[in-house]
Amino acid sequence: MSMLDTGRERGPDDREAGDRAADDPAGGVREADGRDSDGRAADGLDAVGEPVRFVALGDSLTEGVGDPVADGWRGWAAVLARSLAPEGTGVEFTNLARSGALTVDLTTSQLPAALAQRPQLAAVVVGGNDTLRAGFDIRRTTLELDATLGELSAHGSQLLTACLPDPGTLLRLPAPLARPLARRMRAVNTVVHALTARHRAVHLHVAELPWCEERRLLSVDRLHPSAEGHRLIARHFHELLAAGGRPLGPAPGAEPAERPPGRAADLWWMATQGTRWVAARSTDLLPGLLALAAAEGVARLRGASGRHDEHMARAAAQALASLA
Repeated sequence: MSMLDTGRERGPDDREAGDRAADDPAGGVREADGRDSDGRAADGLDAVGEPVRFVALGDSLTEGVGDPVADGWRGWAAVLARSLAPEGTGVEFTNLARSGALTVDLTTSQLPAALAQRPQLAAVVVGGNDTLRAGFDIRRTTLELDATLGELSAHGSQLLTACLPDPGTLLRLPAPLARPLARRMRAVNTVVHALTARHRAVHLHVAELPWCEERRLLSVDRLHPSAEGHRLIARHFHELLAAGGRPLGPAPGAEPAERPPGRAADLWWMATQGTRWVAARSTDLLPGLLALAAAEGVARLRGASGRHDEHMARAAAQALASLA
């Protein structure tokens, strides 16, 4: 979601922005003309009408971390892509999302590739990683996100956005860590809500889905959706698009096509991949988190936590006002 990014890193050669192939949610590859690599029409359709061009920008949530397939990740955007095509059409889906992406990465790297696809639909879900950086600046986050949404909208894309859950709550972190993260996430979500209205996007309140109440919706890392959680997001986006009158295909199913991994598989993932991620990320994440916790502890002793909340809320409001 960000949530925090625990997905495997992918190099620039994993998915080239040129010669774009679209991810089949079952793990296969379809060419940008909406056909499978063997020439058959995608999704079993003899595509007649113009295909729906759908591009996804963001971080590990949209990359699909938590929903593994044979050759990488699937995720909510790929699941939704299968359900976007009315009868007689196909879908060209390009997933540009990358684990660890910040809002500035969308503007500088993902946006140009997205515009080249001339998407009719564009998902932009990002911001969680910004909150985890020592140099977090809500004004810069606001400007970068507004630039991405504005460019896509100006080129005719219908936008999909989402507000994100607080990673401290998902991880059940102690208060000195959880509160500053929650403060930052509230500021980002405030900005996302305002920019959603500004650019007339279709918005899903991902933050309000029952992640903590229904543990099966989260993957082993407690930060990204499980396969079932990704499908939940896809179904809700499908419902919102349908309610807006957009012609669509059948809604995604409630259950993932594969059985979720058992406890042994979860433990193996944490031991082999999760530990490696902690070692790789601790040098840039851990010092920042510890600094946040120390500052929060001092603020609580001085009774100033509330003032920090107010300051962050004002900073978000000022960042949005600067766009007018």
